Amino acid sequence: MVCKSYTTQQTQPKRMKKLFSNFKGDAFGGITAGIVALPLALAFGVSSGLGPSAGLYGAIFIGFFAALFGGTNTQISGPTAPMTAVSMLVIAGIVATKGSVESAMPAILTVFLLAGIFQIGLGAIGLGKYIKYIPYPVVSGFMTAIGVIILITQILPSIGYYPKADVEYVSQFKPKAEEVILKDILKKEQEEGILVLEDFRKTIESAKQISQEDILEKSQTLANNNASGVIGALRVLPRALKNINWLELMLALGTIFIIYGFKRITKAVPSTLVALVVMSGIAYLFKLKYQPIEAITGDFPMPNMEIFTGFSLGSITPYIFTALTLALLGAIDSLLTSVVADNMTKTKHQPNKELVGQGIGNSIAAIFGGIPGAGATIRTVVNINSGGKTRLSGMIAGVLLLVILLALGPIASQIPAAVLAGILITVGIGVMDYKGLKAIPSLPKDMKIGPLKLSSEVLIMLIVLGLSTFWDLIYAVGIGLIIASLMFMKKIGDITARRSDVKALKEEAWDDEIDFPENLKEEVFIKHIKGPLFFGSTSEIQALAKQLPDTARTVIIRMGRMQYIDQSGLYALEDILVDLKSAGRKVLFVNIPKQPKYMMERIDIIPDLIPIEDCFKSFQECLKWIKENVKDTIPHKK
Repeated sequence: MVCKSYTTQQTQPKRMKKLFSNFKGDAFGGITAGIVALPLALAFGVSSGLGPSAGLYGAIFIGFFAALFGGTNTQISGPTAPMTAVSMLVIAGIVATKGSVESAMPAILTVFLLAGIFQIGLGAIGLGKYIKYIPYPVVSGFMTAIGVIILITQILPSIGYYPKADVEYVSQFKPKAEEVILKDILKKEQEEGILVLEDFRKTIESAKQISQEDILEKSQTLANNNASGVIGALRVLPRALKNINWLELMLALGTIFIIYGFKRITKAVPSTLVALVVMSGIAYLFKLKYQPIEAITGDFPMPNMEIFTGFSLGSITPYIFTALTLALLGAIDSLLTSVVADNMTKTKHQPNKELVGQGIGNSIAAIFGGIPGAGATIRTVVNINSGGKTRLSGMIAGVLLLVILLALGPIASQIPAAVLAGILITVGIGVMDYKGLKAIPSLPKDMKIGPLKLSSEVLIMLIVLGLSTFWDLIYAVGIGLIIASLMFMKKIGDITARRSDVKALKEEAWDDEIDFPENLKEEVFIKHIKGPLFFGSTSEIQALAKQLPDTARTVIIRMGRMQYIDQSGLYALEDILVDLKSAGRKVLFVNIPKQPKYMMERIDIIPDLIPIEDCFKSFQECLKWIKENVKDTIPHKK
């Protein structure tokens, strides 16, 4: 018992010392990331429908607790574009059912809490490592859809049109509002056991208590719900264009101009923050008649206990699948950012621990009224570039946002809604996958639908993009995964029956490599790719750079048994080749099959990265080149 206590006492100071080992860099990285997160948190909160405070609460609690318990030391977490886009649909759906944001709030936060709990469960059962099996076209279509959704839904606030403020538009929903209110009365009486078909006196008395203000409020809610989402925004767009508020439009355009323009001057100061301060300052100081965001009280966040006091299994059952989809989206979003952080810091994150940390952060944020979030790529990159190296940086970012909330909450309430719409428009533009879009004309048309020839990769991306934008984000991803899997199985069945064998282990020499010059084995590394290089094997091929001994300046990649390469494998290979060339290593291709060669030529891996003269038809030709051009520079023991 004494030994255990002594060990614990010794370990704890070591952990604390490690946490504060880079205090100056973490402090600067956390503060910088927190400043970048501020305008985005406000904007995502407004976009979600719960208001700017919800965005700040999400950034505070997710940022702090995901960093504390997560598995990626440099990750900064908080509300993100994908999570907000899905949350917006969840919130709109529950509000439409419940009648108002206030009455729907417990159910909304319960869904967010369940999503966090599911994330903890995903990490606990070790599902983090399976995220890599999502194909590139599915991710590409999804991310582009997020951008399209944000752009379309932000058109209305950017031109100063708010459906609930349009008296003529709201009046159209008055009959429906009266019907909904009456249904609510009948439903309440039924639940209380006082609804009697033979006697409606109680119902009539309740109906008499309905005021015009009640009908107007319900009409505004219905009008707002009818104009929500992509289809809703497009539905009212003609009306909105006839009622443009030119002041609000100028505020939004000014915000966009500053965000893009200030980046050309310097990136030392976040351009979104500059745009927020400058445009809000102009609007406030000149006393312009603009629409401000919802009030931020500046009080310390308090838990919403209705989540627990009003809990009933029946009330959350319809939303369990919704919560699970949010959890999966947050997991994907976070782990993709973790990979970015790994590449920048040359470290390795712990995926399952990261999911647990994200789940804890989302659960606590939900209890305090925050919208859900995930690992944020831009904020993580800013943190790393500013000196952040440990989880302390993410915790500092969360604390900074809490201080800003408490100190500047009432001041932040004066921010014009159009300014946040402008910020979100730039987020929507930035989040789209331009790499995937640019590749559309280049990818081979490998399938036919009737007389039409199409690329299967492009078809998957467009299906996910279309379904995500106009129907449902999560169902779109699920359908995209199913289609991608079926297409992949068909291709592999057509090409080879052999199991994929792309390994990141120590290479074994093939028969024709036995006579390889002994004195050049330190200078030359031979990599075999056996089987298709596809979205499920990209992580193994990405380990190639770590396999290489420091002495190897020439890398031979033998592709004779790589019958097929998909878009994910293509880009993974491209990234590896860029890294190898940046490190000054020579790469040679041997025996490239027809389909992989065609794919590599379409995106100019050949000849831009690997010249034609470095592609050999046989290993014997390559060996001849090695003997003539590679010199023995490593002293060998005699």
